[in-house]
Amino acid sequence: MNRKSLLAAALLGLSLVPAAYASDDHKPKHGGIVAAGKEFDAELVAKPEQITVHLDDHGKPMSTKGATAKIVLLTSADNTEVALTPAGESQLEAKGKFNVAKGTKAVLTVTLANKKTGTARFEIK
Repeated sequence: MNRKSLLAAALLGLSLVPAAYASDDHKPKHGGIVAAGKEFDAELVAKPEQITVHLDDHGKPMSTKGATAKIVLLTSADNTEVALTPAGESQLEAKGKFNVAKGTKAVLTVTLANKKTGTARFEIK
């Protein structure tokens, strides 16, 4: 192989590694919708009576101890802000009655115990 061919093959190989890595990290593990964020990855499991968010860092559960969070549900009819509380090792949740119909958009904001704030956006399908 000449030098250009080797360089092209190396670049192609490197470009495939992050894609494969990202696809493994961003598969739903709890039957929800996954969104990648800067501070964490989040999986939203939205049901009419309960909203649960699972946080992780590259596939490893992330502690929600001491975290504060809210999620804003956006529909064509209204916007609802819901406070989430830590529930379990890496979960945040809220119980109540929620409009989580198809097409609802959700914006999650989490402030972790270390005071880092992250966001994630979802669309319910």
